[in-house]
Amino acid sequence: MATLRLGDTAPDFTQDSTEGRISFHQWAGDSWVVLFSHPADFTPVCTTELGKTAALSGEFAKRHVKPIAVSVDPLDKHGGWVKDINETQNTTVNFPILADADKTVANLYDMIHPNASTTATVRSVFIIDPKKVIRTTFTYPASTGRNFDEILRVIDSLQLTDSHKVATPANWKDGDDVVIVPSIQDPAELAERFPKGFKAVRPYLRITPQPNK
Repeated sequence: MATLRLGDTAPDFTQDSTEGRISFHQWAGDSWVVLFSHPADFTPVCTTELGKTAALSGEFAKRHVKPIAVSVDPLDKHGGWVKDINETQNTTVNFPILADADKTVANLYDMIHPNASTTATVRSVFIIDPKKVIRTTFTYPASTGRNFDEILRVIDSLQLTDSHKVATPANWKDGDDVVIVPSIQDPAELAERFPKGFKAVRPYLRITPQPNK
């Protein structure tokens, strides 16, 4: 299939998981979703990633985000892997891991890159909003674990910029100043939207303290 792009609707699917059979769009509901793939069960990097996701459950919850993992290994193998993750990472996996043995999800989301591997999925990440729209994608090689601080940072940016006419600059973190989008030029609108004030750095660049979410 064609590669999924930002702004596309995330494909729906029905697949078994460690938390039962999941119809993806129904399961997602009105939440944000982080869908992320793993090359195989019991691989050491994947084990640390799933442990980190479980450890960050509170951070995902406060952002109204549901994580869901996918591996092309079968469901019975997932059960043993979850036990191993909990023991080695000192956590409790509390999100579903899709058992994608028939590669339904992997093919829908173009997670198998033949020049890297003809059977294993790459480390794909899809950040999907409550309207089921793909808002961000990351692709990592099998040898490199994901940066979950960056995933959370991007979610913070998306949620902030969805609710305010701002953009986030390089290396922005939650709480930092933001950039007012250049389309806002009317002084009255600027004063109404940003009552705390802002700093004009250039005619085309205005910086403001982060608005309240």
